[in-house]
Amino acid sequence: MAPPAEEFPLPRSREANERLHALVPGGAHTYAKGDDQYPADLAPVISHGRGAHVWDVDGNRYLEYGSGLRSVSLGHAHPRVVEAVRRELDRGSNFVRPSIVEVEAAERFLATVTTAEMVKFAKNGSDATTAAVRLARAVTGRPLVAVCDAHPFFSVDDWFIGTTPMSAGVPAATTELTVTFPYADLAATEEVLARHQGQVACLILEPASQTEPPPGYLTGLRALADRHGCVLVFDEMITGFRWSEAGAQGLYGVVPDLSTFGKALGNGFAVAALAGRRELMERGGLRHPGERVFLLSTTHGAETHALAAAMAVLTTYVEEGVTARLHAIGERLAAGVRDAAAGAGVGDHLLVRGRASNLVFATLGTDLRPSQEYRTLFLRQLIAGGVLAPSFVVSSALSDADVDRTVDVVAQACAVYRKALDAGDPTPWLAGRPVKPVFRRLA
Repeated sequence: MAPPAEEFPLPRSREANERLHALVPGGAHTYAKGDDQYPADLAPVISHGRGAHVWDVDGNRYLEYGSGLRSVSLGHAHPRVVEAVRRELDRGSNFVRPSIVEVEAAERFLATVTTAEMVKFAKNGSDATTAAVRLARAVTGRPLVAVCDAHPFFSVDDWFIGTTPMSAGVPAATTELTVTFPYADLAATEEVLARHQGQVACLILEPASQTEPPPGYLTGLRALADRHGCVLVFDEMITGFRWSEAGAQGLYGVVPDLSTFGKALGNGFAVAALAGRRELMERGGLRHPGERVFLLSTTHGAETHALAAAMAVLTTYVEEGVTARLHAIGERLAAGVRDAAAGAGVGDHLLVRGRASNLVFATLGTDLRPSQEYRTLFLRQLIAGGVLAPSFVVSSALSDADVDRTVDVVAQACAVYRKALDAGDPTPWLAGRPVKPVFRRLA
């Protein structure tokens, strides 16, 4: 049996975290991976991973959820992906002219995401979404970007980050060019477009998130964008492949003008994509008579091994029915967690939300409001039980036994959760400061 959370030392991880903070701002290269997102002194530093498991530098093994911030959906070191990458490594990774791999990867992508006509690859999602925004502004001649307020993150670039609490360094004049609209409310969105009549270049949103889009919503939004002359952009960084092999647009049958993909596309390798209608995408090319758009031009955007990884991922999803497997695993996990929470008397406090392939959890306090303190308590117990789970987002590498083991650990954590609720104060079970939101104005 795993030791209690307060008896789970991670000396090498703690030392490595100190070294990270001394050299890397924030102690990680992605804020969502920062040690402030984990309980005090329980932020393991990873040594390696295989399948659904990772090992920290202290030698502890964990079942891992939300792998690579949802990017490693096939599991770590997936054989088909690793072999595809290995074949390219000895052939060179970057040349002065396009590699034939770029053609093959584009063909494979467009054969899978059939709603798009052209694609351009990049190394991260922010570059792809910003390219979509720039292209929309260029083709419409309009300055404003309308972002859906239900999605917490679109890009590291100023047009979006300026709207968050971490807006330091972004000029107010830039932020004023971004407006928001609510998800699943066509009337309110039309009001935004009418208020800024003829000024909004694009509507950008995640087509689905923790709730399914209401019937007719995406179709209505498509019609609304057409009526107001806006470019409709789907951010499919998360929904891409997890909702269907062709993303949310393939599942719901609504075709955006532009869409962006990343995360699962490379199974951990750095590759993202901007895809869309030829008429728009070609404005960033050489075969049109209009003003050129500097769309995407990245030195490493088409590294051969990353594109080989993407092709292997796309093939694996289609041939092995990965999306269906992710849903089946997620459904088993969600049912087990809900049963464990109900059995411990915390079913109203520990909530599992989202599509089965993209589960998150919410921790509520005695007032039934989201609580960082109870999240900290829950995470401490999971980590001590060998489950690393900032979310319950599954990978296809998880076995039924892995899920059952996770549910057992959740049940033990829920028993502690109940004790804290009965005491009316989780502080004795925190052993330090609570975890913190990623987006906050002060460190």
